[in-house]
Amino acid sequence: MEPFGGFGAFNFMFSLFPIFFIFVFGMIVFTVIRGIKEWHNNNQQPVLSVPAVVVTKRSHTSRSAHNHGDHTHHSTSTTYYTTFEVESGDRMEFRVSAQEYGMLAEGDVGKLTFQGSRYHSFDRKKSSQE
Repeated sequence: MEPFGGFGAFNFMFSLFPIFFIFVFGMIVFTVIRGIKEWHNNNQQPVLSVPAVVVTKRSHTSRSAHNHGDHTHHSTSTTYYTTFEVESGDRMEFRVSAQEYGMLAEGDVGKLTFQGSRYHSFDRKKSSQE
């Protein structure tokens, strides 16, 4: 029997590589298929415009670091979400652009336009004070 650090360990790692590769490749394929399915389902839905209120806003910031030779590059990505409440009391959260996020305020009343889980726009109703 070979000790743990001998060629037996190398053969074990060599045999694990294809399993790891298949797992990672499978996860990528699964994610792509799920994205295509969601895109297709959204396209099958009607575009709806309904009265709604902006209930809450949130953002998610992710950071990553990439090594490039002798220096490290840091990058940050922010995703913006807004939750709307429609007349029935149902709430829906949509991913929105940074520009839309900045223009919306909690309590805004207006017309929400969406298609499935895809956000289109929110037309704010002018208040009598504006």
